Amino acid sequence: MENIVLDNLVIEKSMLLDILLAIVLGFAIGFEREITNKWAGLRTHMLVCLGSCIFTLLSIHAFPVFAHSPQADPARIAAQILTGIGFIGGGTVLRHGYSIYGLTTAATLWITASIGMACGCGFTSLAVVCTVLAVGTLVLIRIFEKQYIHKGRKILRKFKVSFYSPVASADSVYSKLVEKFGSIFEISKTASSSDESLMKITFKLDIAEKNPVQTLHNELNKIEGIESLAIQELYE
Repeated sequence: MENIVLDNLVIEKSMLLDILLAIVLGFAIGFEREITNKWAGLRTHMLVCLGSCIFTLLSIHAFPVFAHSPQADPARIAAQILTGIGFIGGGTVLRHGYSIYGLTTAATLWITASIGMACGCGFTSLAVVCTVLAVGTLVLIRIFEKQYIHKGRKILRKFKVSFYSPVASADSVYSKLVEKFGSIFEISKTASSSDESLMKITFKLDIAEKNPVQTLHNELNKIEGIESLAIQELYE
């Protein structure tokens, strides 16, 4: 009887160590997400890693009666972790205009779940190594992207520009716009409903500058006869 009790204590201690390690490793990944101000931070990653570890431990140890059954599948519960993480990860992905945010955070939740499963299986070395690789990827690759990729990358965006121009100079302004901005795909010129001396000019264009609003503002300031300028980004 004493041996059974001792064996149970050993198992419980090993489980406890696996659970504590899962929390620590989840903290490591969540900390990186937290300091970069992402949607899922410390608590989310710690809980995902902890939950994955617990479910894996349950898959292995919670059903000893069926352990030697021909139909036994200790990975059945653990396999459902991936489905659950899919729902959580989907909640972190957001679309704003032409940009999609949260994919990296969703991927970190996915890798955090796998690290928790590794802890639950007792593969502590694998879990630690994967955590180091994950955090290293998040930190080092971000630095690499800022240095070599983001500087040269330009994203095409659509803008609508509206302004008023005196009737006497409206035709000249209209011609200069068409000449200066080759990416205009829609332009109109209508009389102002509130002031007969002004014409309202509206045009839409594609622009791929790093700071498109500032670029448009600077270029339009060079054209005489533009008043009450408004710049609006268009989203599909």
